[in-house]
Amino acid sequence: MSSKNKLSNKQCDELLHKLKTRFENNMNRHKGIDWEKVQARIEANQKNMWSLWEMERTGGEPDVINFDKKTGEYIFYDCSPESPKERRSLCYDRDALESRKEHKPKDNALDVAASIGIEILTETQYRELQKLGEFDMKTSSWIKTPPEIRKLGGALFCDRRYNTVFVYHNGAESYYAARGFRGSLRV
Repeated sequence: MSSKNKLSNKQCDELLHKLKTRFENNMNRHKGIDWEKVQARIEANQKNMWSLWEMERTGGEPDVINFDKKTGEYIFYDCSPESPKERRSLCYDRDALESRKEHKPKDNALDVAASIGIEILTETQYRELQKLGEFDMKTSSWIKTPPEIRKLGGALFCDRRYNTVFVYHNGAESYYAARGFRGSLRV
């Protein structure tokens, strides 16, 4: 891990305080999970600490949503009410970005996710998140698109309207101020 991806002690303390406060304020998202065990896992891996910092910095408001008993990992999702503010106006992937001749967005969702060290949510994960609250009531979020759809030039995104989660399609090269992406991280 490069030194640019390493947090100071003050940044680590600040992040852990935010995560603990969010954890305690949203117990419905992680019933039966003990914060001290989550914190120990976070502190044991600086790469995960940095990824959580980036999720927070870009507006994702990461929170624990599950525990994988097989791997012993805690699963974080972006739980911001709307698609993370600093991860909007992105097309879907690098091929889509390179296909645009003019008015290119600043970047693409898959590369930004990789640079943060997170995975973009799948449709199943997105629907799982929506069971924990109401998200993307005014925005939308790119989701992992099946290869057969992406091969034909499309990409999928979701939002919540009329108390229903909708899955839509668009050209992968499209981008909008109200569309970003949500990610997940296993710690």
